[in-house]
Amino acid sequence: MRREPNAPILSLEQAAAFAASLRAEGRTVVFTNGVFDLVHPGHVRYLQAARAEGDALVVAVNSDRSVQAIKGPERPLMPERERAELLAALTCVDAILVFDDETPARVIEAIAPDVLVKGEDWAADRIVGRDTVEARGGRVVRATLAEGYSTTDLVARMRKTAPGRS
Repeated sequence: MRREPNAPILSLEQAAAFAASLRAEGRTVVFTNGVFDLVHPGHVRYLQAARAEGDALVVAVNSDRSVQAIKGPERPLMPERERAELLAALTCVDAILVFDDETPARVIEAIAPDVLVKGEDWAADRIVGRDTVEARGGRVVRATLAEGYSTTDLVARMRKTAPGRS
């Protein structure tokens, strides 16, 4: 029997309404985004840390098309709907949406999060949406990344150890 994910997978309009309803209740909305291809413990720890910054976590997942534009034609390894479903099953995630733009700027404007979380690998002045969030009185958090976890590194190791490869 198929189990439905814990968090809803929403359209941009639904996610914006969800965030607005939370803020109307006085709750803090946290937002992050990413590819989340081959979900690993580093992703889980990152999302848990993001969720700890507020009352609800909204995660935007890059569409397959936008992943290819960013990472190249061999990515993503998993289709957008499956990546979203995996993240939706995590208890730290309250809502998911898939976005097709090159950056999450339009999504951040629509969601209007109180807290924007990105990994520490992003320079503070390069975080898309920073100005939007801070202009509303929100804050931007650069989360610590768990060492030893990288989808790109995992893919390289799998290719190196694949049968028929030297």
